[in-house]
Amino acid sequence: MTFHSSGDYTLYLVTDRNLARERPLPEIVEEALEGGVTIVQLREKHCSAREFLHLALALKKVLSPRDRPLIINDRLDIALACGAQGVHVGQDDLECSVIRKIAGRNFIVGVSVSTVEEALRAQEQGADYLGVSPIFATPTKVDTPEATGLSGLRRIRGAVKLPLVAIGGIGPHNAGEAIRHGADGAAVVSAIMGASDPRKTAREMKDAVTSALCLHRAPEK
Repeated sequence: MTFHSSGDYTLYLVTDRNLARERPLPEIVEEALEGGVTIVQLREKHCSAREFLHLALALKKVLSPRDRPLIINDRLDIALACGAQGVHVGQDDLECSVIRKIAGRNFIVGVSVSTVEEALRAQEQGADYLGVSPIFATPTKVDTPEATGLSGLRRIRGAVKLPLVAIGGIGPHNAGEAIRHGADGAAVVSAIMGASDPRKTAREMKDAVTSALCLHRAPEK
């Protein structure tokens, strides 16, 4: 499957098992896909490589029949071992240029950025998309810099041509704001992972994002 910078980043789910209420991760992801999620990132910070791979393979079984890509957070080795479509890295992880040498061109590389300088560097190194964060305050990540905010998102939008995924505190109530300030999609963690009805929440998120995209990209009269 070819899914690079022209792919559908409209509703980007980032997993967090701590919010899953003891529900199996593949079950939540499957419901979220039915609600409109277009791409899934498996994010695991506190499990063994073997368990990480097991989870990745389980999600592949859910995603592959729906032709939706699996992105692995940080771990290029896990991404290659499970046959994921790509990897997402932060500023302290392997650089995009190094990943390209190992994984090749037909592999999605996303990079987390919070400044124009980081965005320009990632674009120069061949990133397929950028995760701009944090847009709003969020309890799910405590290792992030001070909020980039909507103004920072707009500055990055003006500096790069890559698809931008807004990350951090995104929900149905504010997803449209992120789109209006230059994002091409919204990444969601707690709003879907912690929802009692992930399908319903994903549908609400998808509606909010697509409505804002239609409005944002509508030609001026």
